[in-house]
Amino acid sequence: MKFHKEGYTSLALVVLFIFVINAVANYFDANQVVQWILYIISAFLFITIVQFFRSPNKSIQLDDNVVLCPADGKVVVIEEAVETEYFNDKRIQVSVFMSPVNVHVNRNPISGIVSYFKYHPGKFLVAWHPKSSTENERTTVVVKKNNGVEVLFRQIAGALARRIVWYVEENQTVQQGEEFGFIKFGSRVDLFLPLGTKVEVNIDDKVVGGKTVIARF
Repeated sequence: MKFHKEGYTSLALVVLFIFVINAVANYFDANQVVQWILYIISAFLFITIVQFFRSPNKSIQLDDNVVLCPADGKVVVIEEAVETEYFNDKRIQVSVFMSPVNVHVNRNPISGIVSYFKYHPGKFLVAWHPKSSTENERTTVVVKKNNGVEVLFRQIAGALARRIVWYVEENQTVQQGEEFGFIKFGSRVDLFLPLGTKVEVNIDDKVVGGKTVIARF
């Protein structure tokens, strides 16, 4: 287990805030009850930041015949849907909702070359809202396998997530299971798979990024 690099600034701000409020309380000689309340709040804030930005070490089992889950969370959508940004045809959509308690590292579901990337500024609807896929702040990534099959995956900001981070660009070669981005706080990742792909998960399944097999080609 390690602390993710995207959390360094947040951790520094929280530590500074904890130091300041406790220093002020001590300076004004606050009574013991107030001091203990501040200690509890300080511990809660510190633990929350540390657990949110935790990044477990994972051993990825590469398999060119499967689509690995891109994020920790819960499966909230499995349906056929028309993807209108890149494919403009019907695909199998699988969506994973990431709550604030989940690990928020995003991982490549397949290996290949990034054939398309775009960042979209937008709204901050709750991540499970049907329109969040098309109206929220988001990124869209398409990776093409060696055999020409393409998979689209989309980072979607939620009501609390105000920063999407990505580490990929067009024409970059990526490996299955490697980090491609990070989303701060509650959010969602959508996958758009070719029709005929065999989905291996069900609605409400708890899934693990880089471990759970979402589908097989």
